Amino acid sequence: MLLGTKIREMRQQHNLTQEELADRCELTKGYISQLENDLTSPSIATLGDILSALGSSFSEFFKDEKNEKAVFGEDDYIEKESDGIVQHWLVPNAQKNLMEPLTVELAPGAAASEDIPHEGEEFGYVIDGTIALYLGNKKYICRSGESFYFTADKTHRIANESHKKAKIIWISSPPNF
Repeated sequence: MLLGTKIREMRQQHNLTQEELADRCELTKGYISQLENDLTSPSIATLGDILSALGSSFSEFFKDEKNEKAVFGEDDYIEKESDGIVQHWLVPNAQKNLMEPLTVELAPGAAASEDIPHEGEEFGYVIDGTIALYLGNKKYICRSGESFYFTADKTHRIANESHKKAKIIWISSPPNF
């Protein structure tokens, strides 16, 4: 970790000049410049003063920031095809997250196997076509532009009982696929 770079970013986030930060910490502008360019290292006490002037703390300053990816495209998707059903996991390694989004394409006549009751919730949105949602002993028809949502405490499955391909977005929380 480059201390100076991080201090510069924090100073700029607070809209402070090097001189203003130096004044708040009883340091020189030259020292702040050297520090931000990683030409010198501060003592623990000096770093504490700088962090205090920037409204931060040691724990906050040194916490490990994850560089998590936020936008995903087709190159990131994982595809599985079986028995007329194509699934695309839209977020790689989503099983470590709180929810797992995917698209599901069902060929005419294709049906997913029955999912046993489990903890969590399921949400789906029909992008194209019509699907049948079997939830416990009930059957629901869900058409393009409609969505479904249920607690996954009953057996459930989807099927395409039409003569046209169906495509849905499905989100399971927690991940279950």
